[in-house]
Amino acid sequence: MERLLDIKHLNVDFTLREKTLHAVRDVSLSLDRGERLGIVGESGAGKSVLGFSIINLISKPGRITGGEILFDGKDLSMFSYEEMRRIRGNRISMIFQDPMMTLNPVLTIGTQMKETVLAHMKVSDKEAEAICLDKLKKVYIPSPEKRLKQYPHEFSGGMRQRIVIAISLLTNPKLIIADEPTTALDVTIQAEIMELLLELCETENMGLILITHDLAVVSEVTGRIAVLYAGKVVEIGPTKQIIENPKHPYTQGLLKALPQMAGDAKRLNQIPGMMPSLFDMPPGCSFEPRCEISLDRCRRDVPDLIETEDGVQVACFACEGGK
Repeated sequence: MERLLDIKHLNVDFTLREKTLHAVRDVSLSLDRGERLGIVGESGAGKSVLGFSIINLISKPGRITGGEILFDGKDLSMFSYEEMRRIRGNRISMIFQDPMMTLNPVLTIGTQMKETVLAHMKVSDKEAEAICLDKLKKVYIPSPEKRLKQYPHEFSGGMRQRIVIAISLLTNPKLIIADEPTTALDVTIQAEIMELLLELCETENMGLILITHDLAVVSEVTGRIAVLYAGKVVEIGPTKQIIENPKHPYTQGLLKALPQMAGDAKRLNQIPGMMPSLFDMPPGCSFEPRCEISLDRCRRDVPDLIETEDGVQVACFACEGGK
């Protein structure tokens, strides 16, 4: 398949007073056209910062301090502000977790959608409205002509998120970055939104990066998973292999923490301790203080990603099967 996105050794730092927070550390990821990649990890792992880095929306005091972000072969980290404006919302769209933070409460849905179309495409007002109606139909919004005249508060949470997805599709982007798109929704609506994203990726041949803390969600939608811990990728590979046979102790802990519907009721498993401060990372493996199978070497050296026999890459000295 043709490569769409290639992130190489990305580093993102936030300099606060006299300290530096290392939010993203030496992250390398790739995405083919039409592929779906899940990025998972607990709060503070660097998932959202990674997503914002791709579209160069890191605000000061944050900055990209190293690496490359190649989109269609061009390094986005080197683009000027004006060049990135032509990329954002046009070839790369982002869906945020709270639709009310995305939608303007004092403007109708139609006004907001048409503004997006007219900002990126040379079309008439009538043609822009036709594009808006088409995208609302794609996300299964009933009576789209009527909905264009309504305000965000007149929609339910699930409908608002569908509208945000419709806005992200207006310019036929090659890549959608969805940052916790179902966090504020109930379980039934979550499933509908995930099914919708999956269908759109398949019909429109768009790449999708799904950022979430929920392994259960990515297991249903994505083809590959990257597990982030303390700003670093600790495991990456095909979704099926990682869900069925997780290698890294952190990934194992995340899966064990999921509620189990079958069998007798038991207390949920939890990973002991907390993620280390990104201001002051410990030497060696960042997960070592919480790991139940740590070795002496883990306290001294930082493990590299090694590839196992089933195509999964894992950064763990205790994991066997590296080659």
